[in-house]
Amino acid sequence: MLPRTMAADEGHVPGRFDAVIVGGGHNGLVAAAYLARAGRSVLVLERLGNTGGAAVSTRPFAGVDARLSRYSYLVSLLPRKIVRDLGLDFRVRGRTVSSYTPAERHGRPTGLLVGGGERRTREAFGRLTGSAREYESWQRFYGMTGRVARQVFPTLTEPLPSRDELRRRVDDEDAWRVLFEEPIGAAIEENFTDDLVRGVVLTDALIGTFADAHDPSLRQNRCFLYHIIGGGTGAWDVPVGGMGALTDALAAAARDAGAVLATGHEAVRIETDGRSAEVTYRDADGEGTVSARHVLVNAAPQELARLTGDSPPVPAEGAQLKVNMLLKRLPALRDTAVDPREAFAGTFHIAEGYEQLAAAHAQAAAGSLPEAPPSEIYCHSLTDPTILGPDLVEQGYQTLTLFGLHTPARLFERDNEGVREELLKSTLAQLDAHLAEPLVDCLATDAEGRPCIEAKSPLDLERDLRLPGGNIFHRDLAFPYAQEGTGRWGVETAHANVLLCGAGAVRGGGVSGVPGHNAAMAALEDVGERALG
Repeated sequence: MLPRTMAADEGHVPGRFDAVIVGGGHNGLVAAAYLARAGRSVLVLERLGNTGGAAVSTRPFAGVDARLSRYSYLVSLLPRKIVRDLGLDFRVRGRTVSSYTPAERHGRPTGLLVGGGERRTREAFGRLTGSAREYESWQRFYGMTGRVARQVFPTLTEPLPSRDELRRRVDDEDAWRVLFEEPIGAAIEENFTDDLVRGVVLTDALIGTFADAHDPSLRQNRCFLYHIIGGGTGAWDVPVGGMGALTDALAAAARDAGAVLATGHEAVRIETDGRSAEVTYRDADGEGTVSARHVLVNAAPQELARLTGDSPPVPAEGAQLKVNMLLKRLPALRDTAVDPREAFAGTFHIAEGYEQLAAAHAQAAAGSLPEAPPSEIYCHSLTDPTILGPDLVEQGYQTLTLFGLHTPARLFERDNEGVREELLKSTLAQLDAHLAEPLVDCLATDAEGRPCIEAKSPLDLERDLRLPGGNIFHRDLAFPYAQEGTGRWGVETAHANVLLCGAGAVRGGGVSGVPGHNAAMAALEDVGERALG
């Protein structure tokens, strides 16, 4: 079966490989490229008809030449080391504006624009708060996180440090306490007084994570940490050509190195004795089996347990709404002091004041949709218009990507479609409150006259991508240091030759390639040790 369906990948496909990788998302492709470049024979089994997983670009609107990053959409955690090592033809562009948060003060529309240079940001803080103190606190706080980022980020592609080793590397006891030991809400309240500013800081702790600022589990701290360490700066950049440009480049790198990429092949079982493994897959022709020294699973821990027959871990549900839109033009803002092209170029925060975020979490935790759903938006095409056809660019069309917070999967279980539409309507109403014209008036239409807007709930992501409960991180994020049972690279499992190379690995989450790199390193080390032995 495999030789017939793999004709496009060239060459004979044997029944045994050095490594079989289950799942052709970006982490699986990173692992495949590293292992193949090291001379290992590699097979990637991908259930869907294309590689890329959640890091893909598609044309979601019929007859419209707009190639959108359908699920994941910004890049921060991808180390340049991986891009260099694999010779990827892939670039990112920085955003001139970090964020814009609209507000109303003293009965007038206003907002906080962060970016465009230090002087401009300082002036924006002054206009919002009436003093320089909040900006000075902002500088101190993010100066601290920047120092931590420069120390922690390089460790992501090294063997896991111990907790004490990472603490010594950070070398700042106050920073360690703030980020690793106390709920992040304490530091936010200690450093900032303005509710809006507090909310802007807190959002990085909540993207894809359903938690309160003072959650004793510190899951919000872990989320915050991964959002502020990327590249050693915390900057979130735009992938040129969309997210699919990255996974297309990774697929090409893996294929050019000799890896076989088998799309339309679903792994259904893994059997291993710790030294050799057999992977049973299903394709259009039925079932087949391949054997391998190592199996790398680029899927959630729940999927890994299903494949190996082990007891699954308790899933951590996702809590987001993902919306893609195409506009004929950007909407005008009620705050006329800000150009919409700047406001939407960065992250446009909606209903994300500190108290609003707390209220939304409490309402969702009690089983109701938030009355004022928090979300954030950005416009890819302002920074990178290459994702639009030339005619759309000439006419001034723009994309919008919206990511909603605090809407856990459990809220959609009674009626996914109905609840999703209700949530979408109320989320857009929160945006409209800050616009000088309704967003619906700006939406483009597809070839059949339908508005160019699509929304995905956590249950939609579970169905489409097999993310447990729609959790974009596969499970709760972990601090990037070794704990009991995490192993040398943070990818090890209960089976010696089965490695977890997806977002559920330690130091997983986000579009980073880090788990793929680390699983490849673990597999290569294991082979080297066996050869020396």
